Amino acid sequence: MARPYHPGPKQFVFAVGDGDDQQVSVGDPQEAYVAFSAFFRAREADTYTITDEPAGQSLVLMPGAGVISRIKDADRPRTEYLQVDRGNRYLPSAMLFFENGYAGLDRFGQWFADLADLDAAPETRGAARAATFTTEAAAIEEVARIWAASGIVDPSDQYYVFFDSHGADDDRAERAELLKLIELLGLARVDAPAQAAGGEVWVRTDPRLDAELARWS
Repeated sequence: MARPYHPGPKQFVFAVGDGDDQQVSVGDPQEAYVAFSAFFRAREADTYTITDEPAGQSLVLMPGAGVISRIKDADRPRTEYLQVDRGNRYLPSAMLFFENGYAGLDRFGQWFADLADLDAAPETRGAARAATFTTEAAAIEEVARIWAASGIVDPSDQYYVFFDSHGADDDRAERAELLKLIELLGLARVDAPAQAAGGEVWVRTDPRLDAELARWS
């Protein structure tokens, strides 16, 4: 679980690789977000880096490549990469980083340890991600994460609807992951109604998911 943000001044360094780094001291995550938003919008660059030097953590936004990277230099250094399919995902990722650092991005999407994994087809990435969940509890939590991003409960209260109103070409990697997790958990997928969007996935409600989805609502 992500550690809570500790109030009080924090220092961050914003950079785009041109040597004109900006150091800020902020009192809370919202102040940091406002400062970085201004920095981000005032520059056109392929890479934007936010560094929390005391914590040994960084977030790297790469709009030119459609990638986000998170880095921590703790006892066990770790770098992970996320494919970004929408331009409006960059600033929200920064807010999560300001709130809870590296761990704050745990539930933001499909993270991979190897940048080369992002070159795979979305369906391949989704299947690979699903294979990393080896317990029922972890798989249920991941299903809830996917649902929370764009899901609803059908008005009949009989179905969970994933990717509500999304087209078939949207969220392909996450949809592929979800379908594998549905199979792993033995959930009952049903045909979407004729009026549903092409990318929607409908699943019959299940007691194992009810409590977890309620936490994400």
